Amino acid sequence: MKQFLGIPVSIKNVPELDPGFIPMRKFYDSYTESAKSGVPVKIAVEREDCQFSCFTLKMHGTESMLATDLVMGERIIKSLLWSRGGFKVYIGGYMPLYDYIKAEYAKGGKREFDAVTMARVYEKDFEVVFVPLDKVPDESSTSKSIGRHLNGCRIGFDAGGSDRKVSAVIDGKAVWSEEVVWHPKVNENPDYHFDGILSAFRDAAAKMPRVDAIGVSSAGIYVNNRTMLASLFIKVPEKLFNEKVKDIYVRAAAEIGDVPLVVANDGDVTALAGAMNLNDTNVLGIAMGTSEAGGFVDGRGNITGCLNELAFMPVDLNPDAMIDEWSLDIGCGVKYFSQDGVIKLAGYAGIDLSAHNTPAEKLKYIQSLMEKGNQTVKHIYESIGVYLGHTLAWYSVIYDIKHVLLLGRVMSGEGGNIILEKARHTIADEYPEYSGIEIHLPDEASRRIGQSVAAASLPEVNNA
Repeated sequence: MKQFLGIPVSIKNVPELDPGFIPMRKFYDSYTESAKSGVPVKIAVEREDCQFSCFTLKMHGTESMLATDLVMGERIIKSLLWSRGGFKVYIGGYMPLYDYIKAEYAKGGKREFDAVTMARVYEKDFEVVFVPLDKVPDESSTSKSIGRHLNGCRIGFDAGGSDRKVSAVIDGKAVWSEEVVWHPKVNENPDYHFDGILSAFRDAAAKMPRVDAIGVSSAGIYVNNRTMLASLFIKVPEKLFNEKVKDIYVRAAAEIGDVPLVVANDGDVTALAGAMNLNDTNVLGIAMGTSEAGGFVDGRGNITGCLNELAFMPVDLNPDAMIDEWSLDIGCGVKYFSQDGVIKLAGYAGIDLSAHNTPAEKLKYIQSLMEKGNQTVKHIYESIGVYLGHTLAWYSVIYDIKHVLLLGRVMSGEGGNIILEKARHTIADEYPEYSGIEIHLPDEASRRIGQSVAAASLPEVNNA
């Protein structure tokens, strides 16, 4: 039994290499039980086209539990912002939470990064407002029907942080695929990125009699095929980003021809790939690679249009958790479900990675040790599996999940099977109410190139 901010948290499954881990869902469950006689609070986050994501709960509303209330409220709001997206936060029922959130998300506050990012994505000023409880907007959202188009000759491109993958797809069948190592996150010149993208497009085009459409799966946030935020271009100066990166995929596609183009977040494409393979709905896709990408296909079989940026969604309340370099926050998914998470745990396990320069090289080395049956490395993957089991229960507060599809380089090899097994055990043992969630690990080929093939299905083509 752990204590955090006066709340007892009972955890049976603890990651062996990270015993300080405090799962968000365990804390949330204990908190809501302790505050069930408290003050009703309603939160809403507004995004484009008057869509609202809402969350209701009760808070203690006492001076002695004020700090606990504020942390719980802030973690929920951050989770809503990064899972659903939004530029305006409505808080009703509890003025202290409003005062705290307004200060945290103001210039100079701890969550300034989140506010600035949301303003940039939605091209609107970020706001926090207090309204009467009955005036907080109700849930309202739409979803987009894209993808699942298999006719014609298509290019599917998946832009990862360590390698780029491209497939030539004819009538739904990948006739050629290729992976190329590249280093987009350390290059300041956007021409490097453009040349790599265009080279991949041209290579795939050469394997088909024509090109009818181009679909792109890329880490980051995209609106109308425009790059609004993406770690792939983290080193590109803002002026060059605006000039050459926002429309980078549009420009590259134009070099191939006047064909339909759709650019989607790689997590959404992961979810779409799962929904297509399973022929079902309510699929959460998680791609564990350079970062953690998320995507969701809803009960209607559609991509929701939400951000699904799980990399920034909090999963751990341990005050000593690793800091995310972008947001300067702790306990965010990127440090648990990506190559960064593997490298972090390798450090905890005492594995020396100093001979390897890039994160991708370090991950490959760890995977090579796993292939040799290294038991210390096995504990890394077991710990990630425990992380994942607890975190899927937390994601289930935000998403209505029937299936989870796991992709990405971290899931490659035997390590992926260990993560899967441990996650299933943790859910069954800690959260039996979610034991019906089916977690899927595709075959090795699909893990590595599945997103580029699914990406090819994004654009609609008539008379191909």
